[in-house]
Amino acid sequence: MDFQKTLQFYNGKRVLVTGHTGFKGSWLCRLLQNAGAEVYGYALAPEEHSLFRLARIEDGMTSCLGDVRDAGALRAFFEKARPEIVFHLAAQPIVREGYKSPAYTYETNVMGTVNLLDCVREIGGAVSFLNVTTDKVYESTERADGYRESDPLDGFDPYANSKSCSELVTATFRRSYFEDGVPAISTARAGNVIGGGDFSADRIIPDCVRAAEAGKTVILRHPQAVRPFQHVLEPLFAYLMIAAAQAEDPSVAGCYNVGPDIDDCVQTGQLADYFTQAWGHGMTRETQDDHGPHESGYLKLDCTKLKTTFGWSPRWHVQTAVEKTVEWEQCRISGGDVRACMDAQIADYIG
Repeated sequence: MDFQKTLQFYNGKRVLVTGHTGFKGSWLCRLLQNAGAEVYGYALAPEEHSLFRLARIEDGMTSCLGDVRDAGALRAFFEKARPEIVFHLAAQPIVREGYKSPAYTYETNVMGTVNLLDCVREIGGAVSFLNVTTDKVYESTERADGYRESDPLDGFDPYANSKSCSELVTATFRRSYFEDGVPAISTARAGNVIGGGDFSADRIIPDCVRAAEAGKTVILRHPQAVRPFQHVLEPLFAYLMIAAAQAEDPSVAGCYNVGPDIDDCVQTGQLADYFTQAWGHGMTRETQDDHGPHESGYLKLDCTKLKTTFGWSPRWHVQTAVEKTVEWEQCRISGGDVRACMDAQIADYIG
């Protein structure tokens, strides 16, 4: 995969990123800024302690604070941005929050997608649209060889199901309004991402970081659960690649799994072990079941379609992904320049 060629495509392009103040959105905006894109972002206000603020992502882009549920505000900003490329990342992304607030989760993840696609339909100008969903959109059968894009959609919990619905909304708009391939529309079903600057609740690596900062033991809920963990740069480059390729050849548009190789999916216990080893200072972990809501015990993705269509393959083993995360977090804690650390890790990833 030619990373430089992919990035060159975005030089001078008008690009809209929804959810740009979040963890993945911040990394994506930094990649686009470095590529010379004219970046527009629409999202809720960032937390005070966030990657968006710490790495000064707002510098060099046009940022609008708003809710994707607000169709009028979203439309007004879309008309201002007139994007050629659209990345839809805005979402309520936490499984447990979905159980607590199902209405909000569905409104954001389903109607947010409807509102954005309506902007694309009515205002025009976009040539490529990518909706980022999740590996949890599939009916939960815990198949050992990994879910494939042809498997049934039926996420188990409110968050997962809302993203399944977002997939269906995208497919319906594609068939009903964009059958000519303008814009080309795809969805990307990504695995669990890790990396510096994720301060979310109820996520294993952020929980590990908080424990490390407090000098406490890492507590795991489900150490045997298998997940397709990957560094955040892995799916982001896949997103950039898909959106660029389909802009030039709409025939490649479709649904794509984005995750690590099957044999690189690990148990959460192993992930925590990688973290404690990388962090050092005698960190330890233990298991403490809090009897929380259902979560899948086994989740893998088959990414053959992405690999054969684009020649894509993951670059960093999950242990390296953890080490890069620890590097960034320790840079932050020591008062270092986390923006420069981001750029160095991006350069290292590109190679």
